Amino acid sequence: MTESELRKHVEILASDEFEGRAPGTEGERKTLAYLQKHWSTAGLKPGARDGSWYQPVDLIRRGPKQATAQFFAKGEKLRVVSDDILLVGRERQYKADALPTLFVGHGVNGQGKVVADVKGKLVFVLADDADFLPADMKSARARRTALIDAGAAGVVSISGEQFDFPVFRRAILSRPITWEARDKRADVEGVVSPQYMVALVTAAGGDWDKLRVAARAADYAGQSFGLSANLDVETDVERIRSNNIIGRIPGKKSGSGAVIFMGHWDHFGICRPEAAEDRICNGAVDNASGMAVLIEVAKRLGKARFDRDILFIGTTAEEYGLIGARAFAADPVVPLEQIKVVLNIDTVAIAPKGAKVAIIGRGKTDLDDDIEKVARKLRRKIEPSTDANAFLQRQDGWALTEKNVPALMVGGSFADLAKLDAFLKSDYHGPEDEVRDGIQLGGAAEDADLHVELGRYFADTRKYKPKKPEKGTGE
Repeated sequence: MTESELRKHVEILASDEFEGRAPGTEGERKTLAYLQKHWSTAGLKPGARDGSWYQPVDLIRRGPKQATAQFFAKGEKLRVVSDDILLVGRERQYKADALPTLFVGHGVNGQGKVVADVKGKLVFVLADDADFLPADMKSARARRTALIDAGAAGVVSISGEQFDFPVFRRAILSRPITWEARDKRADVEGVVSPQYMVALVTAAGGDWDKLRVAARAADYAGQSFGLSANLDVETDVERIRSNNIIGRIPGKKSGSGAVIFMGHWDHFGICRPEAAEDRICNGAVDNASGMAVLIEVAKRLGKARFDRDILFIGTTAEEYGLIGARAFAADPVVPLEQIKVVLNIDTVAIAPKGAKVAIIGRGKTDLDDDIEKVARKLRRKIEPSTDANAFLQRQDGWALTEKNVPALMVGGSFADLAKLDAFLKSDYHGPEDEVRDGIQLGGAAEDADLHVELGRYFADTRKYKPKKPEKGTGE
């Protein structure tokens, strides 16, 4: 593989013409058309369930429009000096009068259960975690979901040291996308600053410091402010039909399973205000580079026939929580138990030629020896550490790992974490991630060659025999 071959694709996919490849935009249409054209020319066949190239993924984008929140104690309207409150509704319009409020501390007890009576109430929950919380309830999102399941009408996070109010505010104002199939929300959600809570509780005659101390108890059951709220919230709600794109190289041996190459095609689109000099987040490294590799790997494999099916999948909305990959995992075009390996390709334009091969997912499958054997035949050196596993849950393969499907990322970009960290702290997710003269594609070209050989290896039933054959695979 040559750097120039990859660069041509990256320059097109990360050009301003493609508008940052946001789901549901003209940029998506152009991106999918480009991938379909090249995969078809390479010899791939449409691989979606309906015989087309596309697996629909329905998304919802929400953003705040305008909102007023008034709080009352004993019928008297409170004057809150801070304006650090931001609210977003589930639907376009939400109004409520005399809505009871409740402070629930961290939201759950030491066993991860909601013990407060939150049904029909506007609850305020601390966003930071606590030592007593179980691992699966450390995240604010998990505790929010638990409160919604318990019947909370509204969930307002109280920002803290880990995620301060400006961070939350930017996230909400960015109008994030969610997957409609798993769009679990309260009628209204939002965030307030600690200063807002101090002002609110003080105005109601309470003591915020005492509330915070009480909330440290693992059996904390919440405390009423003695307040009610009148809310009037208008929200921009946009429903988006996006798509995963799926191509297939049919295998010769029915029932022998499948090998999957995966990468996300999406990025953040037009991501800056109108007044900004550069408004487009082009996503050259993340992840036009990965899609360039998938195109060139498809060209080298697409005209041949292998024992196993080989699928190429470009996923949507990875940037919003691996949504496209989760949609595929929920409705796969091949049974999950027949997938021998998923090789995800993301952010590969980091390492120079000669970089070691790292495995994200090292030690999590029984495939490490197979990966290393193929890499050594190409005279690639191996990074033996598990340091790259820090990124295990931050890439599309995780959506398959959660389903007990062996999914890995393999290559040089995650062998030198200092170089990767430099990118993450500079151009990552901003307008600066665009094609420049110095874009590093040497390692990406070597990684593309590696993935060609990995495809040939895993798709050959004589070369790769699963150590523990799954029931129903025919092996």
